[in-house]
Amino acid sequence: MRKSVEQFDKPKERKPKSADEALQSLMRLCSRAEKSSGDALRLMRTWGVSETERMGVLRKLMEMRFIDDERYAEAYCREKVSVSGWGVRKIVQQLRLKGVSNDIIARVTATIDSESVSQNIESKLRRKLPSVKAKSEYELRGKLLRYGLGLGYDYDVVTQTVEKVCADTEE
Repeated sequence: MRKSVEQFDKPKERKPKSADEALQSLMRLCSRAEKSSGDALRLMRTWGVSETERMGVLRKLMEMRFIDDERYAEAYCREKVSVSGWGVRKIVQQLRLKGVSNDIIARVTATIDSESVSQNIESKLRRKLPSVKAKSEYELRGKLLRYGLGLGYDYDVVTQTVEKVCADTEE
């Protein structure tokens, strides 16, 4: 039997989850991968869990240590610095979007090694350099600067590194 066009256009209506169903689902999800409290609240909102029940479920998950924002932030920060090569500003911004509190973000980002940050940005810029199409040295520096800032690095660090990378290529 073929479905009519109207059946495909309508979004599938889901039955809202109860607090116990949400708790079980989040326990399963959190046992597979780290989740922040903001992630859990966002999921429960999409599942149709009422706000008072959301807070109760979140509290239970935190008591059982399925959710720990500090542990989440440390793992997130470590992964984004070493694998993705992000700067501190971008990490802070993304952790805020994930619902992590500012004091946890400050503690976690304070542990980032400034030496590894400068090595990361330099290697990222050197890798990017051959693919940048620029008509002048000025345009090249501007594109590299925007790229570095987009990765979340501080302006001063990016400008110094761009100068270093461009000076090395001139030699």
